[in-house]
Amino acid sequence: MSMIAPSILAADFANLQRDLEMINRSEADYVHVDIMDGLFVPNISFGIPVCEAAHRHATKPLDVHLMIVDPDRYLEAFRTAGAHILTVHYEACTHLHRTVQRIRELGARPGVALNPHTPVEVLSEILPDLALVLVMSVNPGFGGQKFIENTYRKVERLAALRQASEADFLIEIDGGVNAQNAALLSQAGADVLVAGNFVFSAPDPEATIADLKKKTR
Repeated sequence: MSMIAPSILAADFANLQRDLEMINRSEADYVHVDIMDGLFVPNISFGIPVCEAAHRHATKPLDVHLMIVDPDRYLEAFRTAGAHILTVHYEACTHLHRTVQRIRELGARPGVALNPHTPVEVLSEILPDLALVLVMSVNPGFGGQKFIENTYRKVERLAALRQASEADFLIEIDGGVNAQNAALLSQAGADVLVAGNFVFSAPDPEATIADLKKKTR
């Protein structure tokens, strides 16, 4: 059964506490926090103060996804703001091993995200150091995009690499997750499914989270 991480990028920012309390009550496992800087991706979301606010009200761990250039500058700040998992992009890090080690030193679980064009094999030398690999199933920057079908094969390759390397990391999928693809992603090897618009645009978000989880059993 896959874990579910609702993305508050799709929440009602004017009622963020209410939406976080819904996640707290739900069967969700993480709160996914998408940080965008308008440089690495063509959108700006929110930053450290919103992460701090989410940490104050969330009872589920914060899964913080840094879609920013030079993320090393902000690792400590986001860890202090409450990040339990800190995920950086392979494409944004010149010295990825150093970045991953720094995240561990700060007491967070290190994750690395891969854009749709980036093959999973680029992480082969660092997989044992990771707690999570995030596979982008849309191009990062905006919610509500169409799921990229090649993601299934990409997840299967990553799961095979995990087995071959005897590494112990979670495979997370972010982008276009819905009731139609959740079970297929879980079967391919995904452990965590990030869902934003699909959850928060639903008439009953809490029931939608439970249904997503049920479909991956």
